[in-house]
Amino acid sequence: MSVRVESFGTLPSGETIDKYILEGAGGMTAALLTYGATLQQLTFGGYDVVCGYDTVEGYLQNGGYQGATIGRYGNRIAGGRFTLDGEDYAVPCNERGVTHLHGGNVGFDKRVWHAAVLSEGGEPSVRFSRLSPAGEEGYPANLLVSVTFTVTAKNALRIAYDAKADAPTVVNLTNHAYFRLDNSGSIADTILWIDGDSVNAVDEDLIPTGTWLDVGGTAFDFREPKPIGRDIDDAHPQMLLGGGYDHNYLLNGEGFRRVMTAVSPESGLKLTCFTDQPAAQLYTGNVMDGALGKGGVPLARRSAFCFETQHCPDSPNHPAFPSTRVDAGEDYRTVTEYRLEMMEE
Repeated sequence: MSVRVESFGTLPSGETIDKYILEGAGGMTAALLTYGATLQQLTFGGYDVVCGYDTVEGYLQNGGYQGATIGRYGNRIAGGRFTLDGEDYAVPCNERGVTHLHGGNVGFDKRVWHAAVLSEGGEPSVRFSRLSPAGEEGYPANLLVSVTFTVTAKNALRIAYDAKADAPTVVNLTNHAYFRLDNSGSIADTILWIDGDSVNAVDEDLIPTGTWLDVGGTAFDFREPKPIGRDIDDAHPQMLLGGGYDHNYLLNGEGFRRVMTAVSPESGLKLTCFTDQPAAQLYTGNVMDGALGKGGVPLARRSAFCFETQHCPDSPNHPAFPSTRVDAGEDYRTVTEYRLEMMEE
């Protein structure tokens, strides 16, 4: 039950990267990097359940947002443009030159964060913080942001996001962990449940059309648990656009609640997600290219999945969606937990 700090390498700029290792009272261990406020490792029951790399070079060369904190805006913004209080803003179109993805060319995932240990007891906690200056990646307002990671005594990784701006802006923070609950190399047999009745319908650029698709009777329906792979190659037009699951679910309920459960029949590991966010992106690693991850294990297509709690993609351009606007002096705060347990035989 402690927090240990180790060197994780050096960036080409000369900046050093540290790794903070949090050991909780219940047996969970999380390793976090100052580069990207990145979740590099999450172990429980003898399994490391998140993908990533063993070196700084791996993160620089292979990308993929593995375990990184995403901001200022997680997911996509159409055409790299939005309007706020009558003023137009342009942010980089870093995805095929047509959409803004995960904060732009140098998003929060590629920044070095300041780290501070908050607790070293049975529930160790580390806070990562930085000032995102006005104009960074085209966004308005200075934004002071922090992400606090806590390993609880009940084997949950709690992620608390806090931000405050000095002028109106848009904010949509999330974590891009890729989960794998066994060593099979495939998520096809992982049993998934999502408490969501609809997903954002998207166009060919995976930008919301503004309409919601009822999951009933479609491959998107996880309201009754089913293997991820059962319908992943379904011929539904929306599935073909994503090459599998790459869609945002509107989650049922409000406040901090259980929204997702995933179970591996092979390992017996169960992952449960709790959040206060209105939505979450399910992504099934459809374009993972086999780059070598930790221990030399290939990060192969559909070998892991993401469940990114967030607001909707392109919300600044869709007034009917839950708002991502943050005004001057307003406290932005959201909390997500990923809990792990071993199923009884």
